[in-house]
Amino acid sequence: MRSFNFFGRFASAFHDYPFLSKIIVVSTVSGGSLIAYAEASTNNGNRGHVSHADAITSNSIAHADANTSKKKKVVVLGTGWAGISFLKNLKNPMYEVEVVSPRNFFVFTPLLPSVTCGKVEARSIVEPIRNIIRKKNIDASYCEAECIRIDPANKKIYCRTARTAINTNSKQGEEFAVGYDYLIIAVGAQVNTFNTPGVEGNCHFLKEIEDAQKIRRNVIESFEKASLPNLSEEERKKILHFVVVGGGPTGVEFSGELRDFVNQDVLKLYPLVQHLVKITVIEATDHILNMFDKRITTFAEGKFLRDDIDVKLGSMVTKISENEISTRAKGSDKTTSTPYGMVLWSTGIGSRPLIREFMKQIGQGNRRALATDEWLRVEGCDNIYALGDCATINQRKVVEDIAEIFKRADKDNSGTLRVKEFREIMKDVIARYPQVKLYMQSKRVSDFVDILTEAKGNAAKEKIELSIEEFKSALSVVDSKMKNLPATAQVANQQGAYLAKCFNRMEECEKNPEGPPRFRGTGRHRFQPFRYRHLGQFAPLGGEKTAAQLPGDWVSIGHSSQWLWYSIYASKQVSWRTRALVVSDWIRRFIFGRDASGI
Repeated sequence: MRSFNFFGRFASAFHDYPFLSKIIVVSTVSGGSLIAYAEASTNNGNRGHVSHADAITSNSIAHADANTSKKKKVVVLGTGWAGISFLKNLKNPMYEVEVVSPRNFFVFTPLLPSVTCGKVEARSIVEPIRNIIRKKNIDASYCEAECIRIDPANKKIYCRTARTAINTNSKQGEEFAVGYDYLIIAVGAQVNTFNTPGVEGNCHFLKEIEDAQKIRRNVIESFEKASLPNLSEEERKKILHFVVVGGGPTGVEFSGELRDFVNQDVLKLYPLVQHLVKITVIEATDHILNMFDKRITTFAEGKFLRDDIDVKLGSMVTKISENEISTRAKGSDKTTSTPYGMVLWSTGIGSRPLIREFMKQIGQGNRRALATDEWLRVEGCDNIYALGDCATINQRKVVEDIAEIFKRADKDNSGTLRVKEFREIMKDVIARYPQVKLYMQSKRVSDFVDILTEAKGNAAKEKIELSIEEFKSALSVVDSKMKNLPATAQVANQQGAYLAKCFNRMEECEKNPEGPPRFRGTGRHRFQPFRYRHLGQFAPLGGEKTAAQLPGDWVSIGHSSQWLWYSIYASKQVSWRTRALVVSDWIRRFIFGRDASGI
């Protein structure tokens, strides 16, 4: 009892006097002793100087109020990869940040397929946005609402309160306006149905945590329903026919997770129906995982064949009814209808209604995503930035500035460029136009002069001189290497971190620009343009095997890549809390199997 009273008083002391939480405990192994040091409160240690401390406090408050009035307001739309990456990396206290999103949490989306079959629990890959905000040393807040309109002329966004479990009576919700100095649009994208009849009402998607939870319940319910005694075998086969439309990473990973669930858990839990399960992957192109190396594509198709996963290549979905999915093979007019139990639609992304409406406002109505410049600024809007899946970088072509580049390089106005002049200007050209470097990499050269030497019939490098027409001819081909960035978490994460770095150094770079020179104008750009650095990609295939494609044309397939996948995805979690939860879920699944409850 005394021991209990002691610990009760000890805990109470920490609660009543928060400064005691700064105790540092060091255990010494040699003596087994315990050394404790407590940082004393400044006010308690200097009780004789209360008036002086009060004066300092008053001055600090006044100074803080003055700083607050000078702060520029940054509104961030979205709590996905791009928005959270920007928030986590922003350190400049000169900004007041407000995050607006109907979703008050961040989702580690690469693990959504793992949630669908119980490999990982839904809450293990979710981090509340307020947990992230409270750790920031900047003025940041969160508002649970959905942005419905952007007013760039008046620097305002119009929002609607999000519908919640306790506020279901109002369909529309209350509307209000939020002003901004800078707007960061990071709302992501929605599933693209390609206007295929029946998709909206009969298919599952896998973009949000709610989608994964719904799929998980549907999978379990399918096996429970198929186990009922009053069904025929044909009815059971229909219920247990799982169709995946789209052979990209998401569709392939879900197919592998479902096959693992059948092989490892259904065999024990539903032994009477496990042999009736059928998984079909429908892909419109000639191969699944067509964005990966051919070695990975070939291995994945062979593994799915061995795992009895039916892969239909070159097939287009024409219609989906409540009970059947209709497909047509490429080059054929014949339509085939097949009964199904569940369909996962995973074919690509499209713009959200907010983005489509905003694009019409600013004259981009014919685009599929918001066009930004290389600094992620929305074209035509100086104080609005767009990141992640909702935007695409409209990279400027070299041929558009050829004349200005030549004029800048021709310092002696001779009308030709010598090798020395060409090399000097190429450093700035490579910094401004990333396609030049990509072209050089494709040619496997480190010096663009080597390409000119070959074009000039292997002439001596130092004797080469280029006229403006030859200069145009040499650089016009590099624009063929321009590519849109993939809509992945990796791109969005890097864009958010890049933009936060720009905001952190905004004042400094206003005075001392560090970007490439302006070929059409004077001076330099404030910042270096955004450059995406591809760090590799994974494709889990089931059976504890993963395909990995890493920089340098390095491809690995098998169990070792699976363990690499585990380690990287654990390290990339947004917090230690989610990291511990995800790892514990993996361990639990190894020991006890997947949870088959219909919760």
